Amino acid sequence: MPKRLGPDALKEALTTLTGWTRVEGREAITKRYVFRDFSEAFGWMTRVALVAETMGHHPEWFNVYRTVEVTLATHDAGGLTELDVRLAHAMDALRL
Repeated sequence: MPKRLGPDALKEALTTLTGWTRVEGREAITKRYVFRDFSEAFGWMTRVALVAETMGHHPEWFNVYRTVEVTLATHDAGGLTELDVRLAHAMDALRL
């Protein structure tokens, strides 16, 4: 099982992520993606799903039309781990 990031590692990880913020009252990070339309949003979610499946690490997300809100945390570890940071970077890379 991946280990939770300590406070310093978490702070450092957030400096490498653009637009990701801490979730209030929970050890998790979140980001809101807005696409041109539903098709673009759904296509991105499909590409992310394939990456997440290979990682064995799955996002919490909510989609309405062209907006996708993502929350990442490693439930088994009880907080944020390197898996969350890696998946966040992959999501951002797929957004380009």
